[in-house]
Amino acid sequence: MPKEVNRYQVKEMLAAGGQLIEVLPREDYNYRHLPGAINIPLKDFDPEFLEQFDKDRPVIVYCADTQ
Repeated sequence: MPKEVNRYQVKEMLAAGGQLIEVLPREDYNYRHLPGAINIPLKDFDPEFLEQFDKDRPVIVYCADTQ
């Protein structure tokens, strides 16, 4: 079930094995991204991508407003 979390909760989730997806455009991701994040640009995002992730670990989807 999706829910909003703050940066401290993200740190805790990552420390506990969370999986991080950044939905930034590829150019932005290549310029700078969070350590360990994989890139699936929002325009290419398909919920079926989530099937490849471990269901026993949280999945964190992140997007920064670059404007």
